[in-house]
Amino acid sequence: MRVDVLALQRFYASPLGAAVHRAASRRLGALWPNTSGLDILGLGYATPYLSAFKDPRRAVAMMPAAQGAEPWSAGADRVSTTLAEETRLPFMDAVFDRVLLVHALEECDAAHAMLREVWRVMAPEGRLVVIAANRWSLWAQSDATPFGHGRPYSRTQLGMLLSDSMFEPVVSARALYAPPITWSPLVRAAEAFERVGELLWPAQGGVVLMEAVKRLYADTARSRGRVLLAKAPSRSTQEAPGNLPKRDL
Repeated sequence: MRVDVLALQRFYASPLGAAVHRAASRRLGALWPNTSGLDILGLGYATPYLSAFKDPRRAVAMMPAAQGAEPWSAGADRVSTTLAEETRLPFMDAVFDRVLLVHALEECDAAHAMLREVWRVMAPEGRLVVIAANRWSLWAQSDATPFGHGRPYSRTQLGMLLSDSMFEPVVSARALYAPPITWSPLVRAAEAFERVGELLWPAQGGVVLMEAVKRLYADTARSRGRVLLAKAPSRSTQEAPGNLPKRDL
């Protein structure tokens, strides 16, 4: 069962949630420093992070039906949120240049199916970033935050899952070294924990971030060294739902 959208809203509106947002956004900004003119999809509960991207051509937040959705705008007058099943994304093939998964994988009952749908809607050589709870952290053991629900991942596990879904992991990082405690002095010291944690206990970050590239082929963990080929998705000829125009060929 997913954490509902109201609980996620309350968490990110709290001082501890704001500290989480700052720590993860700093790493995300280093991975994607320039998103101008790109089409971006946020899957799960990515709206706190989508708002930081500068001048994308389009930014859409897709929230799972079991979680619930909140209205969110990318700066225009229209709402840019959609509610759908994560294994049946309501978008045409090969439309998004960047996809961000936050609070998406950990509580998904069909992670491989969701990632294959993500693969379908991504443009060739598009880039994906997953932000997931780190299995070896205190955050994965605490029920007080959304990161303590569902299945956490180690860096190795997350890399294998992405490889098995026809993505090529290219870089990873960890963030969030402050303990998952709402005591004000500890929350205010979150920035200091980040600096010290990166040096002294780098494997203990509360979240793991991994960037991967969409490939039409992949040497997966399950293939035991064999190269698996995937058929490139054919471009849809129908009009995109909502305000999403067809990508120029």
